Amino acid sequence: MQTHLGIMGGSGLYDMLGLDGAEWTTVQSPWGQPSDAILTGTLDGLPIAFLPRHGRGHVHSPTTVPYRANIDVLKRLGVTDLVSISACGSFHDALAPGDFVVIDQFIDRTFAREKSFFGTGCVAHVSVAHPVCPRLSAQCLAAGKSAGVTMHDGGTYLAMEGPQFSSQAESHLYRSWGCDVIGMTNMPEAKLAREAELCYASVAMITDYDSWHPDHGAVDVSDVIKTLQGNGTKARDLVLALASAIPQQRGQCEHGCDTALTHAIMTAQDKRDPALLAKLDAVAGRVL
Repeated sequence: MQTHLGIMGGSGLYDMLGLDGAEWTTVQSPWGQPSDAILTGTLDGLPIAFLPRHGRGHVHSPTTVPYRANIDVLKRLGVTDLVSISACGSFHDALAPGDFVVIDQFIDRTFAREKSFFGTGCVAHVSVAHPVCPRLSAQCLAAGKSAGVTMHDGGTYLAMEGPQFSSQAESHLYRSWGCDVIGMTNMPEAKLAREAELCYASVAMITDYDSWHPDHGAVDVSDVIKTLQGNGTKARDLVLALASAIPQQRGQCEHGCDTALTHAIMTAQDKRDPALLAKLDAVAGRVL
């Protein structure tokens, strides 16, 4: 099939320059309004769909981001591979502000968000034991390196509810758990991408050392914003490199991302809610 690359832009990344035939496209979703219109176009002939997670002008907090609608509209547009780019704090000296980390695991500490497309009337359970696509993650790592970004391969992302930054005690606790970065937006996004059978990769742009660091006792928002500006340029360079390197034709995902729902739906056919099934047409149409 044709590869269709989706980019979920995080804090500091609200636009994607350089797209051929760039156009902001409005897509309707039964899960509500997405964060914004979607910027569509091509890079080196590769179809691209860019969605600013917080909306242009940063209007959504981490809690109010419409995660289900965002994933649904990208799926409706035909996205096959989704790269999440997000700002994060670091729990290690070696992961410095301005560095990027290709995430391979998550700990979800969010509590005020809808985390599934499924529920009463159509129950499904997908595995997120390995929540990212190794193939797409490796392609992001290689693209970042070729763009001159300091990249780190692998890391555990602690997803907190926010919007406040963590206390010092929380920061030390998460470090003791073996977490590498902390952010507010990759959950439930990664879980929903798996339910939508999308290959998903997460690139964390480090902006600060959270509040554990003896030389950085608290997160300084002004310093974060300065780092965000530089990170946004690096993120665009990474996407440009990825678009030129990723194969434009792809087969079935060897890691099973695009068949995650094959054995996931538990509800008997005669017990399924027609209204919910109608909302699942894009996300789960392959198996319904």
